[in-house]
This record gives sequence, C-alpha cells and structure tokens, in this order.
Amino acid sequence: MKLVNKIFIIFLILVVISQFIGPDKNDGDIATVAEFLKETKPPENVQKILETTCFDCHSNHTNYPWYNNITPLNYWLNHHIEEGKEHLNFSEWNTYSLKKKDHKIDELYEEVEEGEMPLKSYTWTHKEANLTQDQIQAVVTWGKKVRAGYKQQMSAQ
Repeated sequence: MKLVNKIFIIFLILVVISQFIGPDKNDGDIATVAEFLKETKPPENVQKILETTCFDCHSNHTNYPWYNNITPLNYWLNHHIEEGKEHLNFSEWNTYSLKKKDHKIDELYEEVEEGEMPLKSYTWTHKEANLTQDQIQAVVTWGKKVRAGYKQQMSAQ
C-alpha cells in the first residue's frame, strides 16, 4: 500500500473518531436573559431582533444549527459563542455595574448601526438575522433610550 493511501486512511479514521468528540454546548436556560429584557424593556420588534440575531452568541443558551454536529465546525461555532459571551453576555446582565451596562448598550447599538453585528458568518446561515435599515434604526433608537436612562441613574448617584 502506498504511503499516500496509508495517510489518507489514517486521516479518514481520525475524522470519523473526531465526530464523537466535541466542545461543551452552550445549553443553559434561555430564561436567564429575562433580567436583561425586564430592565431594558425592548419593544416587541426589538426583542424579536435580539432573539434572532444576538442571543445565540451573547447568552448562556444557543439554538444550534444541524451542522454543529460536524467536527470541526462545532469547534468553530463554539469559539464564536465563547468570544461573543466575553464581549457581552445577556445572561449575566444583572452582574454588570451600571457603568458597564451603559457601555455595553452603547457598544450594542453602535455595532449594529455600523453593520459589524450580527457577524456576516452568522447571517449566511441565519437569513432572519439580516437586518433591514428599519430594524437597525429600531435597535439604535431603543439603545439610545436605554442609555439615557442609565446616564440619568449614574448622575443621580
């Protein structure tokens, strides 16, 4: 048997075995975002946008697509989720200071307004996450309103 064939067979065996090993899933309770929603009071249309474009990577609960069962794609997805939660985790909202909440809301609507969020790689497979100009404006308007409330609270302290 040629060396190339042996290498291919070993590679194939490793690929098959790797399908049984994967990263831990981000499968916490979606109810953990309730505190964020209660505090920031997004209108129904903005809440729907948050649910379809943000919570999968920025909360402790992800609705995984079918291809998450394929290694190495599951590691790639896991990396995006972990990175997203490092920047903003709606499930941890009640642990943030008022100043940090103000900063995170500011970043949220700026990233959406600038087209940086949701990530293009996310919108490839989540067509509902492609935001229209009206949806972007709704998020920005809501975000600025929430920030104004935080600014008022900070000045009262």
